[in-house]
Amino acid sequence: MATSDTSVTASNSQGDSLEDQARQAPAILRYLAPGDFVTRRYVRAGAEINTGEYRDYPAVVRDGMSIRDHFTLDTHGFAIGKGPSRVQDFWNRDEVDALYPHDAVDIIKAMTGADRVATQGWMIRTSADLTQRAQEKTENYQHAGGIQPPAGEAHVDYNQKTAHKAAARMHQQCFGSPDGYRRFICLSLWRTFSPGPQDWPLAMCDYRSVGDEEGVSNTLFVVDQFPEGEALTAPVAGEDEMIAATIFHHSAAHRWWYFSNMASDDILLFKFHDSDHNVAWRCPHTAFHDTSLSGARTRSSIELRAIAFFD
Repeated sequence: MATSDTSVTASNSQGDSLEDQARQAPAILRYLAPGDFVTRRYVRAGAEINTGEYRDYPAVVRDGMSIRDHFTLDTHGFAIGKGPSRVQDFWNRDEVDALYPHDAVDIIKAMTGADRVATQGWMIRTSADLTQRAQEKTENYQHAGGIQPPAGEAHVDYNQKTAHKAAARMHQQCFGSPDGYRRFICLSLWRTFSPGPQDWPLAMCDYRSVGDEEGVSNTLFVVDQFPEGEALTAPVAGEDEMIAATIFHHSAAHRWWYFSNMASDDILLFKFHDSDHNVAWRCPHTAFHDTSLSGARTRSSIELRAIAFFD
């Protein structure tokens, strides 16, 4: 049914008023500093580092839990829903591998209306001390099914080139052709399985507050040991074609949200890239230290990457 401009404006005003009434938590958020840098992200078992210079900025993160049904993927870039899982122990890798991807497909289809969903892999993130794990020697480290610290800076996991390559690759791998879809959404299904309130929850940036021109590519390097010195930023042939995320400079316009005290059956769905740019097509996100609630506990969460396809 067609909607008049007047009614759309009224609806938007009501939404803004509702959002302005949300509880606010003070935060320090990390962004890429002003300047020209070689931007790369190196990951190994239990640790991640970024090249370039980063700065911490004071911010406000609004708590959307009291208005949780207000948020939608195509407006804000993220949404919260209910998604029970058959997994009893998320620390049990075999159990997660056997059950969680199937749970995720059902949840994502229900929340997006997608015709097909391909899952790509999962990762545990925890605010517990991983120092010893990060110091252990590894060989042939695979950046999936492991344990990492919470995200440290405002980012989106894919840039546009990586998203389109991932969609074609996963559709070929799972459904037999590199095309045959009208639209795709690369996204993350995120759940905390530790008791709330969480000490380092996930914050999401409202798509409407981020300019489409914003963002810098951040190439991913999965390594057994971190390079040192000049090797961190030395030229690498073909880097422009490698998997890369998008990182962001600070903007006072950015509007951040989180959902406090999430339960284990609460799930966040947020976009890395939507091929339909007529709607919210990405969602910058990062962890932050929440000091606004007493009794905060160590966060342990699981994130699963997937691609939703639409005919």
